[in-house]
Amino acid sequence: MSRTFRFELERDELNQRLGEGFPEGSIVLIEGENGAGKSTIAERLAYGFLSNGHSTTFISTQLTTKSFINQMYSLDYPIGLNLLKDELLFIAVTPLIKSAKSRSDFIERLINAEKLYDKDVIIIDKISELVKYSINPEKSIELVSFFKKITGMGKIVIITIDPVDLDSDIVSLLRSSADIYMTLKSRVVAGEVKRSINVNKFTGAKGFVGSVIGFRIEPGAGLVIEIASVA
Repeated sequence: MSRTFRFELERDELNQRLGEGFPEGSIVLIEGENGAGKSTIAERLAYGFLSNGHSTTFISTQLTTKSFINQMYSLDYPIGLNLLKDELLFIAVTPLIKSAKSRSDFIERLINAEKLYDKDVIIIDKISELVKYSINPEKSIELVSFFKKITGMGKIVIITIDPVDLDSDIVSLLRSSADIYMTLKSRVVAGEVKRSINVNKFTGAKGFVGSVIGFRIEPGAGLVIEIASVA
């Protein structure tokens, strides 16, 4: 029987609402437009995995190492000890965003960077920002095949995308290839931002999976699950 990689924290019910964890060997796609909360969800998952004994690589197109650490602590996700113990590997790729040449060969560099895949969980937030200038149907198949090779070793790969960055055919391939596919939504109601995780596909769940999970983001508290789901 396959293992389940838990990301449980006592202070929220995200793990319980998402099948009691992700089955090993899963490709997880988190999709949402700018401001939907992709990075916060990725950070919450990373801290949850670490708290449950799963080593994690976090690749960010948004943050430097310093700003990542500050962001995690501002959400009360203290990861300093995890970094010191090499349980967490953080890679900032913000310099690549400024270089057209680096963007053009990112997929090849990603595939050849073997050290990134030593950990149990690999999170890339957000991959669409880097590959949007170079990816094509052939390279997208190569990338998905590589992710399947990594997950075939019992690891979990989590990627976040903004669908407006990529061609619709490539987005469709990523959606169909994912074992777990979630869309983040946000809307303003009476001056308040309402956010939700919409679970479109969840393969191999060991527990209950909510179809719509409302959440908010609070400084000093991190991700807070709403009692009532957001439609």
